[in-house]
This record gives sequence, structure tokens and C-alpha cells, in this order.
Amino acid sequence: MVRFIVQALVTMVGLWLADFLIAGVEFLSTGSLIAAAIILGIVNAFVRPILVVVTFPITVITLGLFLLVVNAAMIGLTSMFLGGFVVDGLWPGIGAAIVTGIVSWIAGAFIPDEARG
Repeated sequence: MVRFIVQALVTMVGLWLADFLIAGVEFLSTGSLIAAAIILGIVNAFVRPILVVVTFPITVITLGLFLLVVNAAMIGLTSMFLGGFVVDGLWPGIGAAIVTGIVSWIAGAFIPDEARG
């Protein structure tokens, strides 16, 4: 449970930063940001693994770059579930995926292993 909470907080920071940096990504309220982080965590836990397996051949061909599209799709799916979170297309979704991924990568360097699971 601690791992999910820490990951949700890191995701929330990444999504907030994406809202700030990427045109086309917008949150209508702080509650939407919190809900988006939680829903994105759930979507990444259940839907993303299936999509990663299905798209494995194209991921190999693109040397892993297609995972950005998969991550953008997960962010877009989250925005479809949540009315207060807007992603205006594929490119803002990819930008949000990049920003969120970089924030997660940086946070992973500072969070001790016992908190990450």
C-alpha cells in the first residue's frame, strides 16, 4: 500500500509538471489531479501490461520508442475516464508521458528501495 501511495504522489507531481509544461494537458482542479494520479496508477497496473505484450513486436522494431505511445495511450485513457483532466491528442499525451517518466525516474533515484516495494 505504501508503494502505491508513493507512486501516486510521484505520478501526481509528474502530471502537475506536465500540465505546467505541455500545451494540451490541463487539469480543471486539484481534485482532478489527485484522481488522475490514482486512476493512472490503476490503469498502469491492469491495462498497460496487456498493451505492452500485444505491442511487443512493434516495440522491438522501434527499439522501445513505441512504449512512449503506450504510455501516452494510458494517459489518454485516464483522461477519458476523468472529466477534469484534458489531453488534446497524441502529441500532448506523449509529452505528458515523457515528463511523467522523467519525474518517476528522478524520484526513483531518491526514494529508498523499501518504500518502492
